Parts: sequence; C-alpha cells; structure tokens
Amino acid sequence: MTMTNSNTEADLLCGIRPLLEAIEAGKELDKIYIQKNLQGALFKELWGVIKEHKLPYTVVPKTRLDKFTRKNHQGVIATISVVQSVDLKEVVQATWEKGEDPLIVILDRVSDVRNLGAIARTADAVGAHALVTTMRNSAAFNMDAMKASAGALNHLPVCKESNLNETVTWLQMSGIRVVSCSEKTNQLSYDTDLTGPLALIMGSEDKGVAPERIKASDEVVKLPMLGKVGSLNVSVAAGAVLYEIVRQRNL
Repeated sequence: MTMTNSNTEADLLCGIRPLLEAIEAGKELDKIYIQKNLQGALFKELWGVIKEHKLPYTVVPKTRLDKFTRKNHQGVIATISVVQSVDLKEVVQATWEKGEDPLIVILDRVSDVRNLGAIARTADAVGAHALVTTMRNSAAFNMDAMKASAGALNHLPVCKESNLNETVTWLQMSGIRVVSCSEKTNQLSYDTDLTGPLALIMGSEDKGVAPERIKASDEVVKLPMLGKVGSLNVSVAAGAVLYEIVRQRNL
C-alpha cells in the first residue's frame, strides 16, 4: 500500500512512544511507515513489538513522511484503521451455521481507497459475508474508504490476512470454490457456474490477480469487452461479477 494524500491528520498516529502505547492498548493499525535507516533504543523496542505482533509495515524515505504531517513523527507514522478486522474462519463458520452458502470477496493488493470503498459498498449490497484484504500492499481502511463505501464498512465483516495463498487453500479445504476475475482467460463469467459457496478474487489496479492465485483458483473468469478498451476499473468489474453471482443464485 502506498501512502496517499487521502490520509488526513486524523487518520495518522505519529511518533514511536504513541505508537507503542496504541499497540499496547490494542488499537488496530492499517500500516506502519518507518523511516529508512532509523535507529535508536526506543525504535529497537518498537521494532521488536512490530515483529512480535506481525504488524504490517513498510520502509520509506524521510521525505515521504514529511509530506503527510508537520508533527515530530520521529521517523514513524501509522495509519489508524476505521474498522476492526475479524477472523475469517469465524465468519465462514457462522455462515455455515445459518444454513447459507458463503460469499467471500477477496481483494488481491487493491491499493486505491476509493476502489476499496466502492467494492465494499457493492459487496454489502449483494449480501457478501466478508471482505478479505491483505495486511500489506492494500488500501488503507481510512475515512475516505468509509465514505466511498457509503457506510458499508460499518456492517460488512473485514478480514485482514497475512498470506492470501494460505487463505485460498483454507477456503478450498472448507468447501468454498475460489474464482479469480482476470482478462487472462477466455472463460466468461456468464458462462460459468457461480452458484454455491464461493470466494471471488479481484486483483490490483495495475497487475490484476497474482499469478499464484490464478493458478490456485478453481475457475478464472472475465467479463466480455466489446469495445476498444481492454479492461474495466476493478470496482466496476467487481460489481458486474457480483451481480452475476446474485442473478445465478436467484434463478
């Protein structure tokens, strides 16, 4: 995930000691940005806590941090999540117990907060049971994402996974088919059985679904492109496929 100007001062936590206190208090953080070559005893303590809790982080130059706050950030800035993540296994189990077929939407490195919010809004509208993202290389769950979701992120369970490959394997072992949406196939979504327990993977804006996820998927589908443009915005594509899933489920 890249830090963008959509991260307001209210979304940011600056300084090593405030960050340590936030982690100790159990506050959920989207991403920690660490200044390159940062040293010192207090940072060493923070680094140990980051590794212990397996928190998502990225190393950036000081100039990048300076662009987003005038505060004394001490070489460390964290983005605060506006949603609390939940355990995917618990969501799936609860869905089975209700007698429903799980519908999971997986975002593979989608990095734009507006796309994140728009997909969350559609996922909630079609009755998806969870939105899955990666801990690293994904859009921030900040106020801009919340606004783009029209409040859907207040209701839709969000699961932040450290390893999507393991997540895909677990879903398949749990009886949930995994379908990737990619233009690198000849199979149309309209010609594919999308009923039953399903997890839909939508890929990043620039690279799409990762090759290893495509290879592991039970199906790979695409939308028909009849004009001269070769691809759709990821949130638009997600909406089209999700409503095809709804259509098939209600036949």
